[in-house]
Amino acid sequence: MEVNKVYNEDCLTGLKKLPDNCIDCCVTSPPYYGLRDYGCDGQIGLEQSPTDYIDRLTEVFAEVFRVLKPEGTLWLNLGDSYAGSGKGAANYPDNAKRYKQGSNKGTVGNRTGYRYVTACKDKDLIGIPWMAAFALRDRVGYYLRNDIIWAKPNAMPESVTDRLTKSHEYIFLMSKSNRYYFDHEAIQEIATGYDGRKDTVFKGSQKYIIPVMPHGNRQTLAAGGHQRWRFKNLQEDGQTPNTMHLRRAEGLPDKQYPVRNKRDVWSVSTKPDSNAHFAVYPEELIRPCILAGCPKDGIVLDPFMGSGTTARVARKYGRNFIGYELNPEYIKIIEKKIIVEQDMFV
Repeated sequence: MEVNKVYNEDCLTGLKKLPDNCIDCCVTSPPYYGLRDYGCDGQIGLEQSPTDYIDRLTEVFAEVFRVLKPEGTLWLNLGDSYAGSGKGAANYPDNAKRYKQGSNKGTVGNRTGYRYVTACKDKDLIGIPWMAAFALRDRVGYYLRNDIIWAKPNAMPESVTDRLTKSHEYIFLMSKSNRYYFDHEAIQEIATGYDGRKDTVFKGSQKYIIPVMPHGNRQTLAAGGHQRWRFKNLQEDGQTPNTMHLRRAEGLPDKQYPVRNKRDVWSVSTKPDSNAHFAVYPEELIRPCILAGCPKDGIVLDPFMGSGTTARVARKYGRNFIGYELNPEYIKIIEKKIIVEQDMFV
């Protein structure tokens, strides 16, 4: 098994060649149902019904389940689709050239242009992400641990007048076992409410990080008093604080800030892709997935590699990757984006 390669073959075929229990983490975004034709025979997303689409995803992610280590995790990004005639805002030529779906600026594709067979009524939101999540949980055996909301501040406007503009997608965190690798400290956030003043460090009578007050008397902590925040050094993988005052509490070491566990709503703007690939998610979106889900020098899998964002982020943070991409043209895009040895791609 060679790592740091993108294989130009169907992901299911490629996954079957991998040994059991060899992958630390899978981060991926499959083609969405009924939204785009990516110009490849055998591509996922053009099935005649949602159930057929879910069946194909289930087959792929059953293989992912097999190759994941017992402590491995899957981070699955999916957007939803509406039942109907195939007409609508995303069917206009300008949109069809640029967007994977109406809410996601910076992606392109060709609108499929034909009607799908579903049990849903026209205009129904199908619920594809949850259908997939439940299928992987119930039919494959994944533990469904989190439904993370990808909120898009710059979501594309829609011309609809009878519903709200779509501005989010899902990332499902799933695990192979009930106990799994998850480095929560690597993705902790700067705590809101802390403005750098020493009297906000503690809740209770104690106001200072050191036990002696400025006038020389030793301070005491009232019953029930406690430190409000946990603190961490901002290491290589940490984020630079930009929403808080940088004044330090007395005695607080440099480059330490109060932190909290990362929340499950991630506000990340979409970004245009100059290479005009069909399905690009931002590096900022998947960075927490890789930092929390894969140890240093571990292996990140992406069965639907697309433009190579997963590979790029994995290498940037000291992880290895294995990817599959059906379209050879997209391999060329990946080669442009990742600085690697020439023999990395096959």
